[in-house]
Amino acid sequence: MAVPNDGAPLGSTVIQLVNKLQDIFSRVGSQSTIDLPQVAVVGSQSSGKSSVLEALVGRDFLPRGNEICTRRPLVLQLVHTPSSQTESAEFLHLPGRTFYDFSQIRSEIQAETDREAGGNKGVSDKQIRLKIFSPNVLDITLVDLPGLTKVPVGDQPSDIEARIRTMIMSYIKVPTCLILAVTPANSDLANSDALQMAGTADPDGHRTIGVITKLDIMDRGTDARNLLLGKVIPLRLGYVGVVNRSQEDILMNRSIKDALVAEEKFFRSHPIYSGLADSCGVPQLAKKLNKILAQHIKAVLPGLKARISTSLVTLAKEHQSYGEISESKAGQGAVILNILSKYSDAFTSMVDGKNEAMSTSELSGGARINYIFQSIFVGSLEEVDPCEDLTDDDIRTAIQNATGPKAALFVPDVPFEVLVRRQISRLLDPSLQCARFIYDELMKISHRCMVNDLQRFPFLRKRMDEVIGNFLREGLEPSEIMIHHIIEMEMDYINTSHPNFIGGSKALEAAAQQTKSSTVSLPVSKLKDAVEPDKGSASERSVKSRAILARHANGGMVDHGVRAASDIDKVVHSGSTGGSSWGISSIFGGGDNRVTVKENTNSKPHNDPVQSVQSSSIIHLREPPAVLRSSERSSDTLAVQITATKLLLRSYYEIVRKNVEDFVPKAIMHFLVNNTKRELHNVFIANLYRDDLFEEMLQEPAEIAVKRKRCRELLRAYQQAYRDLDELPLEAETVEWGHSSSETTGLPKIRGLPTSSMYSTSSSGDNI
Repeated sequence: MAVPNDGAPLGSTVIQLVNKLQDIFSRVGSQSTIDLPQVAVVGSQSSGKSSVLEALVGRDFLPRGNEICTRRPLVLQLVHTPSSQTESAEFLHLPGRTFYDFSQIRSEIQAETDREAGGNKGVSDKQIRLKIFSPNVLDITLVDLPGLTKVPVGDQPSDIEARIRTMIMSYIKVPTCLILAVTPANSDLANSDALQMAGTADPDGHRTIGVITKLDIMDRGTDARNLLLGKVIPLRLGYVGVVNRSQEDILMNRSIKDALVAEEKFFRSHPIYSGLADSCGVPQLAKKLNKILAQHIKAVLPGLKARISTSLVTLAKEHQSYGEISESKAGQGAVILNILSKYSDAFTSMVDGKNEAMSTSELSGGARINYIFQSIFVGSLEEVDPCEDLTDDDIRTAIQNATGPKAALFVPDVPFEVLVRRQISRLLDPSLQCARFIYDELMKISHRCMVNDLQRFPFLRKRMDEVIGNFLREGLEPSEIMIHHIIEMEMDYINTSHPNFIGGSKALEAAAQQTKSSTVSLPVSKLKDAVEPDKGSASERSVKSRAILARHANGGMVDHGVRAASDIDKVVHSGSTGGSSWGISSIFGGGDNRVTVKENTNSKPHNDPVQSVQSSSIIHLREPPAVLRSSERSSDTLAVQITATKLLLRSYYEIVRKNVEDFVPKAIMHFLVNNTKRELHNVFIANLYRDDLFEEMLQEPAEIAVKRKRCRELLRAYQQAYRDLDELPLEAETVEWGHSSSETTGLPKIRGLPTSSMYSTSSSGDNI
């Protein structure tokens, strides 16, 4: 293809820059890292893609055949050279070797395809990169993709169509990629696979250029004028019609130069296409591609530079994290000392909430420790009722056991202390569990510190985990001992003089009021049942029986006996009814009348006739049970004592609970958390900063060395790419194209570039 020599090639500066960037990134295998501008050639099998590419180059160099020929993506960089320079080509996978014979280029493409995809029609997505230097080309970068096929042949898998479509879509879906959709004119354009895929990847049609091939073999009476004018399927960048060499021309070795002359003659002499001759043909397609690609590159250049700059910073940080290997003991010691210091600082920062990488999605570090103290530990203790596992029977039994053989006049101290100690002891387990929770949190913090920095030294990481694990366990032990001491101190001395303690007198008064109010609220039927003689207790009936016996034995005792019985009835009635005049003073009454009966019985001589009566009516007592439980029925005095005991328990438990909620977190913070923050660095130095351990701890896995090498190569590539972008001449970033800016492309106006109307959907055939 002839190129005019009256000026620099169109957009040569920016296109050559992108070619250079592609070479840089391809050498390090980072093609997908930065999406560079390029033109992807898409079409069905035998649509004429290869013929179009060869026509753009002006030489035969692509494999040909009736079946699938392009089986790997071919990245073709066309570089315009001075007319004095000989045409040549270079493959990226063969550095230093230059090809001058284009038939050898075809053989190398075929051989390289077979090496990767096999020799029996297999397909691979690994690129072949070919650069052609020629004075007969314009600066263009194209990617020749495998043609769309329906039926698998040879070694092709059954899903070959889906695989090829996926491969093509991976290129054309990138916003920086222009799409060259090749469609033969003798097929239905509405069913074009190339245009269908282009419409999916570029629904607005801003990146798609249509190419209509085989215009010379359409059926008689048909033409593609409406297709070229964009009246069937509109494209913003329009269509270009071309006439390729036929299979007969190829077999007859007809040169591409002759074919281009015949193509121009066809368009200018055809009655339908003569008005479109200036916009059809391979030379016009080359100019259009060159201009659109150059303008597209300039449009994406600022964003490209920003992406490379961002990637450069990221790679620099990654490379720094891998560090360098030092062979000397001093250098190794410095590396270890630096890591230990950074780790200790990071641990302290995470506990104190000063970590730079602070999470905004969840609580971490010291915030979790505070949550355990306040929400879990304190919250759980405040929900506990100190009397929830104590029934009235338990308290009644404790009171009766504490009084011994006599009834209690006041609330005994012993049952209160026994019961309150039992409740205090329940605080030990949650306190120890709280310490264990904090230990677990510190272990989690230690595992999250400097994860990236220690990836390259797994042996050092293992040693550090062992040291900090042992150190935290050593700190947990004094914390648990202190917690035991706190609970034991509370149990050893029950401070009933505490200013917040309710005290015995207030407890009795409050208990009496509660008991009084509950007794007054009893139903009337229960009060009547309480005063009926037959419903009396066994002790009451026993006293009356002794009085009757005395009356029968001696007439003189009748008055005393009746009086005694009546007195007892009064006592019983007064105790059972529980009138409104009952108060704390009733605790001390109710025993004098029983003494009267006893004195009357004992005052008689031993030879009194009542002896004979008693001997004839012996009362047998039941044996006491082996396990004696407190009676469910209790007097009002005992009810007051039970209520008062509960009040005392709750009051003192509240005091102890607040003490425990305060002192246990302090003990854990002092012995475990703060001690770890203060001494961790010293412990690391004492255990790990030893010459005999340096080499072992600084051993790197093989993959880390590979990652460092790979990162270094990428870093150099991005640095070179950034320098190349900085060296781009200022005029290359402006409207300067090397030719008249009146030649439009159809792209939207960007940074002062003219907006095209030549291939817009509103164009008419008369203007083309």
